[in-house]
Amino acid sequence: MSDTPARLLSLLSLLQTPREWPGSELAERLRVSPRTIRRDIDRLRELGYPVQASMGAVGGYRLVAGAAMPPLLLDDEEAVAIAVGLRTAAGHPVDGIEEASVRALAKLEQVLPSRLRHRVGALNTATVPLPSGGGPTVDPEDLTVLAAAIANRERLRFGYRSGEGAESNRLAEPHRLVAAGRRWYLVAYDNDRDDWRIFRVDRIRQPRPTGARITPRELPADDAAAYVTGKLNSLTPTYRAVATLHAPVEEVARRLGGSPGDLEPIDEGSCRLRGRPEALEWAAFRLAMLGCEFEVHEPPELVEYLRGLGARVTRAADGPSRRPAGDDGPRDADGPLPR
Repeated sequence: MSDTPARLLSLLSLLQTPREWPGSELAERLRVSPRTIRRDIDRLRELGYPVQASMGAVGGYRLVAGAAMPPLLLDDEEAVAIAVGLRTAAGHPVDGIEEASVRALAKLEQVLPSRLRHRVGALNTATVPLPSGGGPTVDPEDLTVLAAAIANRERLRFGYRSGEGAESNRLAEPHRLVAAGRRWYLVAYDNDRDDWRIFRVDRIRQPRPTGARITPRELPADDAAAYVTGKLNSLTPTYRAVATLHAPVEEVARRLGGSPGDLEPIDEGSCRLRGRPEALEWAAFRLAMLGCEFEVHEPPELVEYLRGLGARVTRAADGPSRRPAGDDGPRDADGPLPR
């Protein structure tokens, strides 16, 4: 292999495999002399790649962890596998890696050859994920378009459907994507309304970059996550719940998991829960799922909500003949959402 740049890339690709390569095997693979391999290893080191050599009769080389991650060299199968995996992670977010998955997918799809883009698209078209039931679905392609526009500081046009179903066209300067639970939000400056807005990504239609570059604006919050949290809290009424639970405090803490609120024991078989501010529907759900008897002391709105919910559950258990006329059961509990 006489083309030095191509040979260096091939050598780097081999070294990124987690094993130690004898110099003779590298020379055989690349069809060059061991002396050429040594020179190429020196060139990689000069470029900042931490190639470690082992001593011995045969000797060997391997790439070790350095101060920065070198560019990854992937074959076709590896590139397709990573793209499909990132799309899955973007559509079914895992706490802490959602936005990183979208950024990585945007970068990868930008450099994929057309033949590999076709393979990735075919795999995603032929594959149907099992719905998790945790919230609305988001098209990973829309996420990558939004992420690319944020990275490129480029103005966007897109269609948007409000919570009431009203359709509109938007021109906006994208700032950040924020994953909150099972939902994605786009924080952007709305040029038509001359103000900051948050948009639910599952309600965005056909996002497309305009080609117009933008100068980043200063967000009126510490960061995008804080901005989204503040907006959602201002749109959805929240309540602080106080309830007596007829179960040992240790058992209640275990069932509540990582967000037990303020728990204090009353006796060996009961405890008092003072919950953090949250929506009525979520407070009711958490209490009902504890699997123990309980009494709610405040707020009165939660008591009324539980009373109505209990009546609907009872009617559902008794069958449709007991349902009053005009009662369609529980309504969507999302509450007001950004428009």
